Amino acid sequence: MKKSIWVFLYLGLTYTLIAQEYQFTRQDSLRGSITKERAWWDVTYYHLDIKVDIDKKTINGKNTIYYNVLEEQQTLQIDLQPPLRIGKVVQEGKELQFISEGNAHFVKLSKKQKKNSINTLEIFYHGKPKEAVNAPWDGGITWKKDQKGNDFVASACQGLGASIWWPNKDHMYDEVDSLLISVNVPDKLMNVSNGRLRAIEKHDNNTKTFHWFVSNPINNYGVNINIGDYAHFGEQYEGEKGTLDLDYYVLKDNLTNAKEHFEQVPKMMKAFEHWFGPYPFYEDSYKLVEVPYLGMEHQSSVTYGNKYLNGYLGTDLSGSGWGTKFDFIIVHESGHEWFANNITHKDAADMWIHEGFTAYSESLFLDYYYGEKAASEYVIGTRKNIQNDRPIIGEYHVNHEGSADMYFKGSNMLHTLRQLIKNDEVWRSVLRGINKKFYHQTVTTKQIEEYISSKINIDLSSFFDQYLRNTKIPTLEYRFTNNQIKYRYTDCITDFSMPIRIFVDGSPIWIQPEKTWKSKSIEGKKLKIDPNFYINIKSF
Repeated sequence: MKKSIWVFLYLGLTYTLIAQEYQFTRQDSLRGSITKERAWWDVTYYHLDIKVDIDKKTINGKNTIYYNVLEEQQTLQIDLQPPLRIGKVVQEGKELQFISEGNAHFVKLSKKQKKNSINTLEIFYHGKPKEAVNAPWDGGITWKKDQKGNDFVASACQGLGASIWWPNKDHMYDEVDSLLISVNVPDKLMNVSNGRLRAIEKHDNNTKTFHWFVSNPINNYGVNINIGDYAHFGEQYEGEKGTLDLDYYVLKDNLTNAKEHFEQVPKMMKAFEHWFGPYPFYEDSYKLVEVPYLGMEHQSSVTYGNKYLNGYLGTDLSGSGWGTKFDFIIVHESGHEWFANNITHKDAADMWIHEGFTAYSESLFLDYYYGEKAASEYVIGTRKNIQNDRPIIGEYHVNHEGSADMYFKGSNMLHTLRQLIKNDEVWRSVLRGINKKFYHQTVTTKQIEEYISSKINIDLSSFFDQYLRNTKIPTLEYRFTNNQIKYRYTDCITDFSMPIRIFVDGSPIWIQPEKTWKSKSIEGKKLKIDPNFYINIKSF
């Protein structure tokens, strides 16, 4: 398949796969920046209470927002995307005026907003949310039927934003501290959302309301609804923080397959707790929920649609043979519980923090069970899918992701970094340390760069500039004759001088190329450049 097709299949959200200049609009700024109407209040709690009318493909309900006043202001921004509409906004029983500007709605508060006070706001809304064309890449709500003709409905909204189906403060920098989501559905169906099931209410109109409570901070796009004719089973995993509930919700016809195939989940959990530290949401449990699309990293409610196959829908994205040793969706989307849900980017431009680390988690899973050679072959095999079309980091403050290379190039950058550290226990301590240092926080690329540099006592600024902010891959040019190697880097930024491991007659030797020619006397006949470094190689 063409590279662009491989990349498209791999993504968990919508991307433009060709390099182009993008003209940003005021709507991009309202969505992607911390506006003055957002900055003065901190969201602390949501109660999203909705009715899903599957026949009409509509949602009707309200979101009650609790917030802490950081500064005394009187205008508050709420986000909700058409064709959904806000019916009314209420505070302390009084209906408030609001002005709509595209996806942003500016509420004029009549009550004096006193600093450090906790206030509530009710946003009533209704309408037909955007229908997903090809979830999760072109997201929204997916309305499908299962093989028995039962309704099968799910949300997926990364990139587009959670405001595609519910009103909220739709910017990644401010995660709500806890959440109750109440979803009313036909009584023959079940809704599965994030966190733990608190109650099921039965109503006289042949519907039920499922109440799910999330006790940990959660990013907006991580909130989800999944409605279907589900069967439930589960198990307990004895992990680093004690007993973790693992719950599985699958279509009833798939129950037998799921019980066998989901045996990979405890294996995944064991490997990732080893590399990354404790699962970040013991209080909310871990769930794997079958959906009518490929899958997504919804916090404590990971969605699954990989057809009970190993690999990516049965294929190996690396071409190494190792990609079919595990179910791609179980491993990749669950890896996001650490990188995306535990630590979350503050700005969409830094989405590589989610995708680069999580793509590399696939290799680390293989490392844990099959060894370092398998892990290396896998991640190296994914290089053929790298486009180098745009920098991995996008434009800030306009909800703009960088290149899709954040997956394959990001994972190869991290694999290269592992080689530079030279000690796998130190590398493991870095990965675990990131999840501990930034536990349940939103972060920037700068914070991650500075943490890793300080942890290993190496200035990595030029390393990250080269791989995150540049499209060129360093080329090592060398000549090896008469027991001497002459070498330099080309296609690199000015101060790039990354050390490289080479093998001479099988023995490892380190060299540190720069943009100017250097030479080193080496006794031996056969020279090989270590393929674990993501560089191009040119001998002459």
